Amino acid sequence: MNEFEFKRNELLAQKVIKGLKSRNMEGYYAASREEALSVALGLIEAGSTVTMGGGESVHAIGLPTALKESPDYEFIDRDAYEDKRAAMLAAYDADVFLSSANAITEDGIMVNIDGNANRVSAIAQGPKKVVFIVGMNKVCDDLDGAMKRARNVAAPINTQRFGLNTPCSKTGSCMDCKSPDTICCQFLITRYSRHAGRIHVVLVNDHLGF
Repeated sequence: MNEFEFKRNELLAQKVIKGLKSRNMEGYYAASREEALSVALGLIEAGSTVTMGGGESVHAIGLPTALKESPDYEFIDRDAYEDKRAAMLAAYDADVFLSSANAITEDGIMVNIDGNANRVSAIAQGPKKVVFIVGMNKVCDDLDGAMKRARNVAAPINTQRFGLNTPCSKTGSCMDCKSPDTICCQFLITRYSRHAGRIHVVLVNDHLGF
């Protein structure tokens, strides 16, 4: 990323943060992954139970590792559970749920697509606080652009990553399929939070996730 793209992202992030604020959500700007980790940890109170769905961006800033290594938090690591359903259900009663977004608009609307619905359902309801880690590569002009990004960028890459047999894993773009392997089962559009202080979005001036 050159200095001009970096500056553009910095300015655009302020627009997104303003949009989030208008939607009763809090936004934060981080110039680097290291700064994003510091901001995210500052949003998680000591003694909190913390968990997450799948989130490459969350891992990219080192947040799960920092939480596991600290005695100040109880991190519910679903990979350590034999019973994955139990781990997913534990998320709904957690103090903090960590996630990324498949796309976010310039005016603060987030789009997420899910296969099992554990991630989108926890974003919508359950955990007391949701902390998003979102790279500036995921910012789109509007909701239509965000939906297209989620379906034609995030979904094909994730199906390839998980080795799923879907049309998009072969063509690279959404075919609006009904494949048994589809991960486009539930679509969540988060355009407003009725609960002040619940949703926090850390925008990172970096290319994170898919």
